[in-house]
Amino acid sequence: MTTIILVALDTLSALTVASRNNAVRVTGQTICQGGAEQPCYKIAYFRDMSSRVAFWEAQQACEMDGGALLSVESQAEQQLIEQLLQDLSSSSSIAPGPGESDGDFWIGLTRANREPQDYGHFASCPDLYHWTDRSTAQFRNWYSDEPSCGGEACVVMYHQPTALTGPGGAYLYQWNDDRCNMKHNFICKYEPGIRSDQRHKHIFSDSSSFVDAHMCLLLIYVIIPTIPLLLLILVASGTCCFQMLSKSKPRTKTSVNQTTLWISKTPKAENGMEV
Repeated sequence: MTTIILVALDTLSALTVASRNNAVRVTGQTICQGGAEQPCYKIAYFRDMSSRVAFWEAQQACEMDGGALLSVESQAEQQLIEQLLQDLSSSSSIAPGPGESDGDFWIGLTRANREPQDYGHFASCPDLYHWTDRSTAQFRNWYSDEPSCGGEACVVMYHQPTALTGPGGAYLYQWNDDRCNMKHNFICKYEPGIRSDQRHKHIFSDSSSFVDAHMCLLLIYVIIPTIPLLLLILVASGTCCFQMLSKSKPRTKTSVNQTTLWISKTPKAENGMEV
């Protein structure tokens, strides 16, 4: 179990990420502001860089918790997330030394499994990006000269307060495409009106679904292929048992029924001959 930090605007709470069956699961307090009609958030920050996760692991963690990787749908929402991350970098409890609060955050923007022909025409690289929560928002906050595309298909929000300023300014809050297997922090987003108990039910439902899927794979790849072998063993065992019983069974001589052994003294007349 790895301890990480959840940052709200005015408070710090402990957040844990548990690894089970190679899946990361997030638990802890959710940041909700602006009433029941506004989304809620969880910010997962790993002080230990070796504990940070790849894009698909972050996506799975948010979905198991009843949410999705962050989709930023407007400038106002971008500014709200920036405020949360500012609290993260300014908190002495998680940044006692220079550079310890650095660490980019996965957001739910990707072009993985998307090709230009999927749109019916040749599309440029930036047009291939879509939100994993199926949001249709077109708001973007790319860093200068991004996205660079190539082998980089998943998107992070820069959070490097101690890095030197680059051509596009400080590496803070702008977006950059990165390789999906890189390890980063992440931010989860929850739809308005989803209560905490509903998210817990969603977690248990996903866990049971994961177990069901695991059992199906076990059935397909382990049990079913062994059926012919089991049948072969069963037939071989039955044959051996039959041969052993045949050898151990005493042989008995057939008694001769004297009443059936007779030779007629009267020659049989052949058909069509008269004497």
